[in-house]
Amino acid sequence: MQGRDGVQWLAVAGLFSMVCGTARADGLADLNAALARLQGLSPVKAQVESKSWRKEGEGKEAEEDSGQATVAVESGPAGLQVLYGKDLLAKVDAEQRAKVKDPKVKTPIGFALGEMKATELRAMVSAAGALSREIDEAVFSSEKADSYKGKPARLLSFTLSLDKVPEKDRKYVKKFDGGIEVWIAADGTPLASQFHIDVSGRAFVVVSFTQKTDETRQYGVQGDRLLLLRKESRNTTSGAGEKVESKIVKTLQLQL
Repeated sequence: MQGRDGVQWLAVAGLFSMVCGTARADGLADLNAALARLQGLSPVKAQVESKSWRKEGEGKEAEEDSGQATVAVESGPAGLQVLYGKDLLAKVDAEQRAKVKDPKVKTPIGFALGEMKATELRAMVSAAGALSREIDEAVFSSEKADSYKGKPARLLSFTLSLDKVPEKDRKYVKKFDGGIEVWIAADGTPLASQFHIDVSGRAFVVVSFTQKTDETRQYGVQGDRLLLLRKESRNTTSGAGEKVESKIVKTLQLQL
């Protein structure tokens, strides 16, 4: 009897292990299913704010630019519309007039608006498509139980290949590390993600370079849409004696 019980216990344990392994492996399927159902066309209105900062050079010779701007965004079956308020346009015009008089004058609003590209604004109000494309270009590597903002979550990890570097530049790359981490809820809905790339190499024998990009994102759901509520991007590039650092924070606020 004990022998049969032992065999039965092993069989149950093996089945339990197999089921748990399958559950863990289903995280990617759950994420893909959630992204498919959250590519909605229901109308949404929001304001997107961009805060941008850039520093080129070091020490007393360094030049810094920063700015902040907000635009209204509407998305629905007809597509994407970006609305620039009268006050915002008046400030941009004033900056351009000042620039004509003094080429060295700063244009903070124009600088911030330079980061408000249509593709990025669309990804804020329709985040499922952008995230889906990213993970399609990556290789799934692992899944584990984790938490996000104090609540249970699953963490999916992906690795990126050298393909993320433009083909013409790959021959100069000596070191590449890139990956994506995505926190998902029990039903696969994305809660947050992180994206990072670290590249270094040497061009023209004597010129070494490094580039590091880190990005964090926080998601939300409105009806059948996945929204990108906050995105913070940091980038550092150095080479040929030059160094450039930047930080861009975009936030989305729904409008009734």
